[in-house]
Amino acid sequence: MKDKTIEDYVELLYDLEKEKGKVHTNDVANSLSINPASVTEIFQKLSKEGYIHYEKYIGVTLTSKGKKIAIETQEKHEKITEFLILLGVNKKIAQEDACEMEHFLHPSTMDIIIKFVEIVKNCNYTPFWLERLKEYVKTGNVPDCPPELYDACLKYADRKK
Repeated sequence: MKDKTIEDYVELLYDLEKEKGKVHTNDVANSLSINPASVTEIFQKLSKEGYIHYEKYIGVTLTSKGKKIAIETQEKHEKITEFLILLGVNKKIAQEDACEMEHFLHPSTMDIIIKFVEIVKNCNYTPFWLERLKEYVKTGNVPDCPPELYDACLKYADRKK
């Protein structure tokens, strides 16, 4: 089973398990609009690979291995969504894109995205460059850099050399 498929299923199972306790074939089939027999086959594979405890007719719970992957995948999804929204991407599109990106980004790229989101969110004000980006996304016109900040940026750049 591909990593993306495993991550998607354990993430869904994690959400359903929080809501219902044991997850049943029909819960997943209804969530994904697929045939219950297909879900049974997936449960068997996930069980064989150690991601879930599966008891036919009784239900499914995640193993610690499955839960760990579900939580990590959910955290990546949330941070990528936040990152894309910060850049000006529509929330619905950001969530859809994050669902794909969460599986393929290199861990070092993911780490930088997480740090970027944390630093922007923990700022007491919106950085001027982020305001300029939002304006550019909204209007299609690159706004001029505020003159009072231009000199400060040059001084900061000189210190980094």
